[in-house]
Amino acid sequence: MKKRLYIASAIVLGVLILMLVFGKSSEVKEASIEVSAESGPFRIEVSTTGELEAENSEKILGPSGLRMIRIWNVKISKLIAEGTVVDSGQWVASLDRTEATDQLKDIESELEVAETRFTNTKLDTTLELRGLRDNLINLNFALEESKIKLEQSKFEPPATIRQEEINLAKAERNYTQALENYKIKVAQANAKMQEVQINLDKTIRRKEAVIKVLDQFEIMAPKSGMVIYNRNWRGTKIKEGDQISSWEPVVAELPDMSSMISKTYVNEIDISKVATGQTVDIGVDAFPELKLEGEVISVANIGEQLPNGDAKVFEVTIKIHGTDSLLKPAMTTSNSILIAQFDSVIHLPIDAVFGNDTINWVYMNEGLRKLKKQVKVGRANENRVIIEKGLNAGDKVMLTIPDNEENLNLVSF
Repeated sequence: MKKRLYIASAIVLGVLILMLVFGKSSEVKEASIEVSAESGPFRIEVSTTGELEAENSEKILGPSGLRMIRIWNVKISKLIAEGTVVDSGQWVASLDRTEATDQLKDIESELEVAETRFTNTKLDTTLELRGLRDNLINLNFALEESKIKLEQSKFEPPATIRQEEINLAKAERNYTQALENYKIKVAQANAKMQEVQINLDKTIRRKEAVIKVLDQFEIMAPKSGMVIYNRNWRGTKIKEGDQISSWEPVVAELPDMSSMISKTYVNEIDISKVATGQTVDIGVDAFPELKLEGEVISVANIGEQLPNGDAKVFEVTIKIHGTDSLLKPAMTTSNSILIAQFDSVIHLPIDAVFGNDTINWVYMNEGLRKLKKQVKVGRANENRVIIEKGLNAGDKVMLTIPDNEENLNLVSF
């Protein structure tokens, strides 16, 4: 009987110990997920990643007359290494001459044909006009003979005189018609010569234009500076083997390092918060210790979709205040655009605030019972939200929904 009593007592004691242990564990667990409402400065920022660029730069251009010679794209065969510091007039890139050289050969063949045609037309018209001039001379002689015969027949019978008058009229008409035909043939000859001359001159100009463009296939730096590759329509940097367009034949740029910007993109959710004139804290990934300040100077009005991206983004340009010799184009920057700043407000982690379309609340421990307390929230940043009403600094709230949440009544402020 005593043995059974001891066993029962031991069982009861064990159950009590287990309840005590799990109860304390639960309390520790719940205590570990409580946070305090903090009072102090509060910043609302939009964080983005950008890329350094020079605000101003000198473009290194390819041939300017590509469209005039009907070449729309040219491949880059050789290109100087990006970041190379060049002097004015130093070689930067070479373009593939194949298409232009083939075109030059075709034009030279056309030029030979045009020159031959010009010569033949000149000879043909010369011979034709010479024959017409000889015929005019002969007709003029015939006219003179008819005049003489008419003069000599004045003592002849009237029929003979009449015949000589008719012969003279025919001679005059033949000469006049031949003279008019000669004038027409001269005009035709001039038109033919003008046509072949225009064609010849056009072919010569085409040849000169191709030769002039070919002279520009070795691209030189317009001034001293550091070479930075241009980006193509896909947003990637130009490299050997890529093509430049005749509409925008930019191969590279020489940036002005005294004035730098960070070009970044803001998603369509946050773009309404961003405006020109806002201050920006800027970090450079390559130099974590370097801290810079800047200002938003432009915000795009139209969104775009970046390559390999699904969301619409808007381009934002940030002007960097001051200069630093460490800054180089294409370096990655981290930009924190300051949207709003408050000197002293009460704020909580966003995860600690719950709500629906009409009200918000938090969960709190008050002694041994839990409260569901209404709060009024204000503006928020990425992690925390301002509590305008319902809490005091230091009040502790829970980060998770308690187990008996459905049994809690809402306590209004």
